[in-house]
Amino acid sequence: MALTGFIVLLVAAIQDKDAGKCRGIQVKFEGKDDNFFIESKDIKSLITKDKSLNPVGKRIGDINISQLEAVVDQDPWVKNAEIYFDNGQQLNIKITQREPVARVFTFSGNSFYLDGAGEHIPVSSRYAARVPVFTGFPTDADKLQKADSLLTAQIVDMGTYIGNDPFWMAQVEQLMITGDRRFEFIPKLGDQVIAFGEGIDIEKKFTKLLAFYREGLNKVGWNNYTRINVAFENEVVCTRKDGVVPLQPVIQTDSLKLPAADEPPISESGDSTVTAPVAVSPAPTATVKPVEKPAHTVKAKEKAKTQQVKKVVKKEKAAAAPARQPKAVYKPGNKSVNTSKKQKTP
Repeated sequence: MALTGFIVLLVAAIQDKDAGKCRGIQVKFEGKDDNFFIESKDIKSLITKDKSLNPVGKRIGDINISQLEAVVDQDPWVKNAEIYFDNGQQLNIKITQREPVARVFTFSGNSFYLDGAGEHIPVSSRYAARVPVFTGFPTDADKLQKADSLLTAQIVDMGTYIGNDPFWMAQVEQLMITGDRRFEFIPKLGDQVIAFGEGIDIEKKFTKLLAFYREGLNKVGWNNYTRINVAFENEVVCTRKDGVVPLQPVIQTDSLKLPAADEPPISESGDSTVTAPVAVSPAPTATVKPVEKPAHTVKAKEKAKTQQVKKVVKKEKAAAAPARQPKAVYKPGNKSVNTSKKQKTP
């Protein structure tokens, strides 16, 4: 009898609720970000602009909730929608918004966002998401080819990694997609181009770049290189602005001044290897007899001998200069290059 009475009351309550009319619509948003690309009025307009779908004033029993959910889910900014009636006969719409991880610009200038699933999200006129920006996407087509789909997946992975790291989010503002579908970017600190390569091994490459920042650029300066390539395995390849690649500053020395006997010579490349000094033969002296020859003949001979001495010095200086290389390679070792034992390699 108790069970039967409970069932009777439940059915009566349901019938009473279905007989009631919808009094209004309430929209609630869920998500980590307080800045939403859509507002309550946008969601309400989706179901109220069509009189046949507008639930306000209709019997609750006559309202098709599944149909309303399908209409709201069509909005590109809506990831999921849940619709239900509360005890106050209010229609509640709970919205889960899509969260962009990257903004993409194509060659033609079109722009869109990508969420964590790689789905396209249109740009909103009322709010711009603070996410990494990728330029040079090769196509505007809705249906992507295999290569473009792979590139999209790499953009999502890189955008997610950068967005979750405060340091790289502050350092990397825009990434360029090259013609061979690789990535490059210019950091906010420094004016060099970072060649990242393909969007794989993302964490490993950024960790290697951070180690080079701390152990390399902190010693030689942040503006000495035009290009830093982290695409290679276990090494960082750099190109200096002047085409010379010593990892230490060049020390200018007088080629005519020999080092002391107990002092090793300093090479232009800054290497610690000791090279044998190049001896410069003293210029031969000429004995001039002003009584026997005219003064203008003596001056001509002295000028010729002075030029001959300069040529000899230039040849010896060129022979002593080390060969220049176009690139410098930094390979992180197992041990830290820091002189302090308390400091460790990241």
